[in-house]
Amino acid sequence: MKTSMLALAVAAIMTATPALADPIVGNWRTGEGGSVAINPCGGAFCVSVTAGEHSGKQIGRFNKDGDRYAGRITDPNNDRTYNGRAWFEGASLKMRGSFLGIGRTDTWTRR
Repeated sequence: MKTSMLALAVAAIMTATPALADPIVGNWRTGEGGSVAINPCGGAFCVSVTAGEHSGKQIGRFNKDGDRYAGRITDPNNDRTYNGRAWFEGASLKMRGSFLGIGRTDTWTRR
């Protein structure tokens, strides 16, 4: 009986774990068609390119800030780093990079 209860408890924890993951974690397609992954890293969330010429390159690091995220994002084409902000609008992730208040916002969709 104890073995059955333990097995049931382990199964419940294993199925609940994905539900506990932060919604930003996962694979994303950028507005320009690139592929990136966002994963937990050292108490933050790291953004890495997963396909193409910059595959494997870490291009961002964000911390949760209420229902938004704040950090730094790097353009992998020119290695310029910007202040970053990210937030959800429906199922899309809005990713903004800016310097001195001037920047652009890109819409990412879950893959």
